[in-house]
Amino acid sequence: MIQYLRSLVFVGHIYVMMLVVGLLWAPYAIVSKHGARSACKSYSRYVFWSMRWMVGIRAEVRGTVPSGEVLIAAKHQSFLDIMMIFTALPSAKFIMKRSILWTPIIGLYAKRLECVPVDRGKRGAAIAKMVEDVEAGRATPGQLIIYSQGTRVAPGAKCPYKVGTAVLYEQLGQPCVPVATNVGVFWPRTGILRKPGTAVVEFLPAMPDGMSKEDFLVHLEETVEARSDALMREGGFEPDGVH
Repeated sequence: MIQYLRSLVFVGHIYVMMLVVGLLWAPYAIVSKHGARSACKSYSRYVFWSMRWMVGIRAEVRGTVPSGEVLIAAKHQSFLDIMMIFTALPSAKFIMKRSILWTPIIGLYAKRLECVPVDRGKRGAAIAKMVEDVEAGRATPGQLIIYSQGTRVAPGAKCPYKVGTAVLYEQLGQPCVPVATNVGVFWPRTGILRKPGTAVVEFLPAMPDGMSKEDFLVHLEETVEARSDALMREGGFEPDGVH
């Protein structure tokens, strides 16, 4: 009960701080992409700091963080991995669902960071539009982040890797850096309760460009799932116990 109450206070206050930081940085963000990036990273670092003493979660980034133009194919378990990946990378932008553009505060910053919106449920048309939008935004160098399963996936749950990641990989002709995580063990995708522990995001060895889409997708899924399972076990969760 005490941990739940601490979690409730924590969750409430970080949303208040999101509004405060978003409004304070808004003038800077509107005139400068650097301002938008500064706001998002400042907010994320505040969340990392406050979650340590409020709910006992420590954020840890492992592996070699890429600095050049690469595709980042990450596992997605909760809002926490978004903040950790974004803060670690020098110039990150996300592929995200289009509805986020209409979210107060978040939508403004997503536009300024040149995130790529996609429509869910339209499959081929959505993939084609995603590739077109990504190509249009390549004038601004950075690390493009895609969540290969297309949504947040609870620890232990199974969800297929979508072909859109392989299409982007082929079209961009860039190396792909897989990212594994266990953050959902401590910060779940839904609910209030936050559990103490070390939330890890790990950048894995880059996959070179030039692989076939089929081989790429198989290798990506095997690599990310195996390492994420290991990280979850490290955090005290047995991923094979949930189906």
